[in-house]
Amino acid sequence: MANVETLTLDCRDKPTRDINNAIRKAADDGVKTVEILNTRARHNIGVGILKPIHLIYRGHVGYYTVGLCDGVTAEIHGSAGWGVGDNLLAGEVVVEGNAATSAGPSIRGGRIVVKGNGGPRCGVYLKSGDLIIGGDAGYMSGFMMQNGRLIICGDAAKGLGDSMYQGQIWLGGKVEEMGSGVAETEPEAGELDAVLEMLDGYKIKPPKAFRKLESDRSLWNFNKNDFAAWKDVL
Repeated sequence: MANVETLTLDCRDKPTRDINNAIRKAADDGVKTVEILNTRARHNIGVGILKPIHLIYRGHVGYYTVGLCDGVTAEIHGSAGWGVGDNLLAGEVVVEGNAATSAGPSIRGGRIVVKGNGGPRCGVYLKSGDLIIGGDAGYMSGFMMQNGRLIICGDAAKGLGDSMYQGQIWLGGKVEEMGSGVAETEPEAGELDAVLEMLDGYKIKPPKAFRKLESDRSLWNFNKNDFAAWKDVL
């Protein structure tokens, strides 16, 4: 397989383990691109890939696609199930459709782009990198963010940014209810321009305006002698 630029991999009638082993072998052999056909919303396709390779998914995918990967870039020409890009270390995942619950959970680097809507808990435990939602985001998105950027071009449901520690949320639409410990802040010079430039790169239409949200630090410390104040915040 050496010196092969593109490998076409048909998932029809293949066990998930065999599919992932074929992708890993392609990465080991220096294949640049794997085109994955007949995805049929299968779960766990393209997980645990630790060498750079470009994956093109022709169709909808199931849970944890491109999970636990490092340096992988991926195009998903459809929608994605739970946990797309789970724990991504570096690389890029672009979902042309929608994403279900917990898009980009605990990513530590790289970028995940969902051009449609995101389900509940988008960017949960986000540690670094970027998660872009081109449409609306479900409840508890940005929950317990540690760092990184969550960009939501549309509206957000209840609990946005709840218990976030650090990082930034950029919201283009309305929020049903803000989470605990979140405050609106003024963008620093160049921050908004960087967000808009990023959206333009993915041909995502930006909203008329963005609000920048960050932690207000009210949940950073727990004082057992002041439990009443802590209870009010929660």
